[in-house]
Amino acid sequence: MDQSLVDSMWEYLNAGLTMDIDKIDALYDPEFENIRIDEAGLIVALTKAQFMDRFHALKAQGQHMEPVDDVEFLTTTRYGDHATIIMRRVKEGRPVLYNFVWRMDGDRPATILREFTNEKDLSYLVKLIAAAG
Repeated sequence: MDQSLVDSMWEYLNAGLTMDIDKIDALYDPEFENIRIDEAGLIVALTKAQFMDRFHALKAQGQHMEPVDDVEFLTTTRYGDHATIIMRRVKEGRPVLYNFVWRMDGDRPATILREFTNEKDLSYLVKLIAAAG
């Protein structure tokens, strides 16, 4: 397990807990995308701007991200100027897997380029996006 990736993920997760918008913005690569996939094969892609809008709205409402005490890091791998860390969480009693792709700066994780999330059902998210659009 690559400890620098684990440490960088904790930095990211803790920034979400404290709603440190500047830190979150700095950790997301300018080309960041979140690709969400559900069990029915529905796919939703969210940009950095959409993610940052969500964080700003949560902070304005006095909210923060959910606790991270259930986080497990399963594996890490490096390839060229990128690295991946797989994270597992439990939501509503079901496991959710996340694949974070980091852009590397030498031996250090620099920014999160992609987040692939596998969930049970994304229909709620599609409705939220349609209502906002």
